[in-house]
Amino acid sequence: MLNQALEKNFGFTGFKPGQKQVIEKIMRGRSCLAVFPTGAGKSMCYQLPAVLLPHMTLVVSPLLSLMKDQVDFLQGRSIPAARLDSSLSSEDYMNILGQAKNGKLKILMIAVERFKNERFRQHLKQMRVSLMLVDEAHCISEWGHNFRPDYLKLPVYRREFNIQQVLLLTATATPRVMLDMCARFDVDKSDVVVTGFHRPNLVLKVAPIPEADKANLLIQRLLESREAPTIVYVTLQKTAETVADILADAGIEAKAYHAGMSNEQRESIQNEFMSGKVHCVVATIAFGMGIDKNNIRRVIHYDLPKSIENYSQEIGRAGRDGKESLCLALANKDKLNVLENFVYGDMPEKQSIAKLLRIIASSEDDELHLSLYSLSNELTIRLLPLKTLLVYLELETILESRASYYSQYSFQPVKDLEDICQSFQGERLEFVRTIFRHCQAKRTWTHVDIDAAAAETGSPRQRVVTALEYFHEQNWILLRASSSMDVFRIMNRQFDQQILTEKLYSLFKNKEDHEIGRIHLVLRFLQSSPCLSFNLAKYFGEQMPEGSCGKCSVCLDGRPAVLERTKRLSTLSGPDKLDLLAGAAEFLDQEASLSNLARFLCGVNSPILTKLKASKTPIFGQLQDYPFAEVRNWIEKHVP
Repeated sequence: MLNQALEKNFGFTGFKPGQKQVIEKIMRGRSCLAVFPTGAGKSMCYQLPAVLLPHMTLVVSPLLSLMKDQVDFLQGRSIPAARLDSSLSSEDYMNILGQAKNGKLKILMIAVERFKNERFRQHLKQMRVSLMLVDEAHCISEWGHNFRPDYLKLPVYRREFNIQQVLLLTATATPRVMLDMCARFDVDKSDVVVTGFHRPNLVLKVAPIPEADKANLLIQRLLESREAPTIVYVTLQKTAETVADILADAGIEAKAYHAGMSNEQRESIQNEFMSGKVHCVVATIAFGMGIDKNNIRRVIHYDLPKSIENYSQEIGRAGRDGKESLCLALANKDKLNVLENFVYGDMPEKQSIAKLLRIIASSEDDELHLSLYSLSNELTIRLLPLKTLLVYLELETILESRASYYSQYSFQPVKDLEDICQSFQGERLEFVRTIFRHCQAKRTWTHVDIDAAAAETGSPRQRVVTALEYFHEQNWILLRASSSMDVFRIMNRQFDQQILTEKLYSLFKNKEDHEIGRIHLVLRFLQSSPCLSFNLAKYFGEQMPEGSCGKCSVCLDGRPAVLERTKRLSTLSGPDKLDLLAGAAEFLDQEASLSNLARFLCGVNSPILTKLKASKTPIFGQLQDYPFAEVRNWIEKHVP
């Protein structure tokens, strides 16, 4: 039956290893974890069940590009699928929600943040969901390589919306991370399917090379087969631009791709790469997730990968057609500090943690209504570690996360407001008129005072929002919501602020040490023996026969690579460095704290530096090749 359904709906005559095993578990009503290498067919594990299950499959996916590609594929097979993201027009957004509520969609794709959207939550309650698919499920684990605090709420959302089954998919999970995922989603260990990590068609090579020689070697490798589809991975956005320009000057069709570009630019470059118009993309790690291009012949790491998990995921984009493909790392230790500085930039200051605890302890209300962006700026903590800090406070039972909401609603009338009122009678008529009495018309948009309307009518705030949503669905108004607020219930104020500050700071310090350790694991792996392929599989818990692949650089050279620091750094004590420090202090002015100065000179952005547009100044990041801790200690000695 499953084979027939596979051929009928997708045109495939057989399953790849592990697919049928996962699908059979799902069709028996089991929740499941599937760990497949990149390119091994994870998507089919949910796509076929989505067609066969009675109701909709809700897909939680981390990236817009991944959602777009999969929706295009599914729609091409006449399978009703859609995605919700900020690129949609209001009309398209409401149309998709209508299809989902009416049972006309088999697959709906969303980002995890969508669950916190007040408007979406109202609609989700009216949808029937058979299965929730969590893609890149390792993001739920702090021990995974891409921990996202919002993922920790997924088990809560599953219970809240009564979703009976979950399927967790990932390509990169160590045994410890697998246990973490299963525990959080109540997946039995008998329902874990791991197909292995070793892919014999990938040729893993390490080329120890000075930083100054990288570009020339890259050009030589690409000219060996100019049109072979290639991804070149770099760490920094500016490196992506520089290397792409160098390749273009050498006559190689290459384009940069990074998160600093607009969605339209990234989508255009991705489409050109997929179609073969562009043969090489020089990209930060933002590129590649969900890219279903099976003939990528080369994945080249121009800079060191951030972790072994990242490396495995990135090389996994090569050779999905089963043909031999090159995975080459151009490696030295010169840019090691750049990777480490990203980690150090996520470390909150102890005084920032203490400030948040004071806000909680001194609050006169039982709830905190927080704009995370504003709080990030106020505390000078990046958004991701701030979310992590709030999760830690939930685990300490200090806070309890409640539903988020939009603090501002506005609309453009499509129908006369009095005509809208006349569509109702009795109490509902008075309720609608009260809403409109608490509206203020501006030049284009009419702003609604939700709280005032709720207070006058004695109704819950949610009833006012639901009414506005109904008007929007009836095409009586064009509704817009903005200024997201996160609500936290204060569970306990009776905590020792100093002790808790130290404890939370220690948690972040342990996490920082763990992430720095990941980077050094990459160095050890790239210099390991007896075989790179054997060691990569071993890292993920796969037991391979002792021996060698016969293809990797270690097997071919008979010895492991030796990576050196090829760039000599001048001492920090020179007068030129003191001039940089003086320039940074002048630019930052009142914000010239020890940490801000270190971040500025090491090129590590923070909320306050972003606000000041620090990266636009020529001295920003001038000490990025130096260890962050060393720069910080040096500043401490020279700043009174």
